[in-house]
Amino acid sequence: MSTYKRVEGQVRIAFLGCGAIAGKHAKRLKGFAGVELYFASRAESKARKYADQYKGKGFFSSYTAAIQSPDVSVVFICTPPDSHLALSMEAMTAGKHVICEKPSFFHSTDFDIIDKLRQEKGVQLLVAENYFYKPALKKLREVLAMNLIGDIRFLFFNATKSQQVSDWRADGGIAGGALFEGGIHWINYISNLGLTVQSVTGFLASNTGKPERSMQVVAKYAEGPVGTLLYSWEVNALFRGLRNSRIFGSKGSIKFESNGLYIFVRGEKWRLIFPGIRDIGGTKGMLADFVNALRTGEDAAFNLQMARHDIELIEQAYQTSGILLTHNCR
Repeated sequence: MSTYKRVEGQVRIAFLGCGAIAGKHAKRLKGFAGVELYFASRAESKARKYADQYKGKGFFSSYTAAIQSPDVSVVFICTPPDSHLALSMEAMTAGKHVICEKPSFFHSTDFDIIDKLRQEKGVQLLVAENYFYKPALKKLREVLAMNLIGDIRFLFFNATKSQQVSDWRADGGIAGGALFEGGIHWINYISNLGLTVQSVTGFLASNTGKPERSMQVVAKYAEGPVGTLLYSWEVNALFRGLRNSRIFGSKGSIKFESNGLYIFVRGEKWRLIFPGIRDIGGTKGMLADFVNALRTGEDAAFNLQMARHDIELIEQAYQTSGILLTHNCR
């Protein structure tokens, strides 16, 4: 367990970047007691607009101005992935805590830099991986721990959808490929079921373009099972995202809607579980945990070592599929 400088009094969070994801987080955080919001953009008008819309306490016309402001205790990085490392380093060097949107950094070795700054400055860096906090994932862990379907043999995760990208996500140098930019959610998911991912192998679908838009990842678990993840932005899913995944055991199986709408257990006991849709994506639970970690100075449930492990698995999937993950430095 690590201990950091606690945020005393109001948790004053400045968003770096005023895009859709910043808006989604701000909408939730504005309802948290003891949290004040600020907004920074390279376009001052946009920062002012977000401050008005989300009841912010102030705005900044540059990221550096927000980082250097004595009014700010935490920066929330919501810019494209290629800027995450430099902004995190700048903020931590200035003594600010950091919440960084996923995917965090392009290389697992980047965490060495972050860990050094974390120890020197006593500040936290939290990676905003909401899938770790999904109610469905928690329920699946509980069900698997009960051994209702016997020894687990195979796991199949369907994370296919149709997603057209024309912004920075279409530029591999800025966002990496689909598996890195969006599939990292599912790499995290398959790693936190109570089983230990020993290794992964990536397989690239043909004619998927550059950067890649579809990938199959096969995971070998230390406990014996084999898992298969299908991640794609090129597959037409029912209702734009309704999909089913399965877990097969020696005494039964578990079928679950990939987003988390339901879990059906067929084994020694049959159960139909509805994890709940109020926080189906896990974002509210994640933000509550992060705010608590900032106030107590203790690690969040999803810690930096877990975030690094996700990137290591992404690296392994790309390397075994023959893809070189490159990026532009901003």
